[in-house]
Amino acid sequence: MPGAQHDHHARLMVRAALAALPPRQRATLVLRFYCDLPVEVTARELGCTAGTVKSQTAKGLEALRRALGPIMAEEA
Repeated sequence: MPGAQHDHHARLMVRAALAALPPRQRATLVLRFYCDLPVEVTARELGCTAGTVKSQTAKGLEALRRALGPIMAEEA
Protein backbone atom coordinates (compact mmCIF):
# COMPACT_ATOMS: atom_id res chain seq x y z
CA MET A 1 0.00 0.00 0.00
CA PRO A 2 1.77 3.15 -1.15
CA GLY A 3 -0.49 5.44 0.90
CA ALA A 4 0.19 3.65 4.17
CA GLN A 5 3.91 3.61 3.43
CA HIS A 6 3.84 7.35 2.73
CA ASP A 7 1.94 8.00 6.00
CA HIS A 8 4.47 5.97 7.98
CA HIS A 9 7.38 7.78 6.35
CA ALA A 10 5.76 11.18 6.98
CA ARG A 11 5.20 10.30 10.66
CA LEU A 12 8.84 9.31 11.02
CA MET A 13 9.96 12.59 9.44
CA VAL A 14 7.74 14.63 11.76
CA ARG A 15 9.02 12.74 14.81
CA ALA A 16 12.63 13.32 13.74
CA ALA A 17 11.98 17.01 13.14
CA LEU A 18 10.29 17.33 16.55
CA ALA A 19 13.19 15.55 18.22
CA ALA A 20 15.60 18.09 16.70
CA LEU A 21 13.76 21.04 18.28
CA PRO A 22 14.92 22.59 21.53
CA PRO A 23 13.12 20.91 24.47
CA ARG A 24 10.92 23.91 25.31
CA GLN A 25 9.67 24.26 21.73
CA ARG A 26 9.07 20.53 21.46
CA ALA A 27 7.14 20.44 24.75
CA THR A 28 5.07 23.44 23.70
CA LEU A 29 4.12 21.92 20.34
CA VAL A 30 3.30 18.53 21.84
CA LEU A 31 1.09 20.04 24.53
CA ARG A 32 -0.62 22.46 22.15
CA PHE A 33 -1.21 20.19 19.17
CA TYR A 34 -0.85 16.55 20.22
CA CYS A 35 -2.52 16.98 23.62
CA ASP A 36 -4.78 19.76 22.25
CA LEU A 37 -4.28 22.00 25.29
CA PRO A 38 -5.15 25.69 25.14
CA VAL A 39 -2.42 28.30 25.54
CA GLU A 40 -3.29 29.05 29.16
CA VAL A 41 -3.18 25.39 30.24
CA THR A 42 0.05 24.82 28.34
CA ALA A 43 1.56 27.84 30.09
CA ARG A 44 0.52 26.51 33.47
CA GLU A 45 1.93 23.05 32.71
CA LEU A 46 5.25 24.50 31.56
CA GLY A 47 5.43 27.11 34.31
CA CYS A 48 5.64 30.06 31.95
CA THR A 49 3.47 32.84 30.57
CA ALA A 50 0.93 32.60 27.76
CA GLY A 51 3.18 34.92 25.74
CA THR A 52 6.06 32.49 26.08
CA VAL A 53 3.84 29.65 24.88
CA LYS A 54 2.81 31.69 21.85
CA SER A 55 6.37 32.63 20.94
CA GLN A 56 7.68 29.10 21.46
CA THR A 57 4.81 27.76 19.35
CA ALA A 58 5.62 30.18 16.53
CA LYS A 59 9.34 29.40 16.65
CA GLY A 60 8.73 25.65 16.79
CA LEU A 61 6.29 25.67 13.90
CA GLU A 62 8.67 27.73 11.79
CA ALA A 63 11.49 25.29 12.52
CA LEU A 64 9.25 22.37 11.53
CA ARG A 65 8.28 24.13 8.29
CA ARG A 66 11.94 24.67 7.46
CA ALA A 67 12.82 21.08 8.29
CA LEU A 68 9.85 19.41 6.62
CA GLY A 69 9.00 21.76 3.77
CA PRO A 70 11.57 20.53 1.24
CA ILE A 71 11.08 16.91 2.22
CA MET A 72 7.29 17.02 2.02
CA ALA A 73 7.43 18.85 -1.31
CA GLU A 74 9.56 16.04 -2.78
CA GLU A 75 6.96 13.45 -1.78
CA ALA A 76 3.99 15.30 -3.24
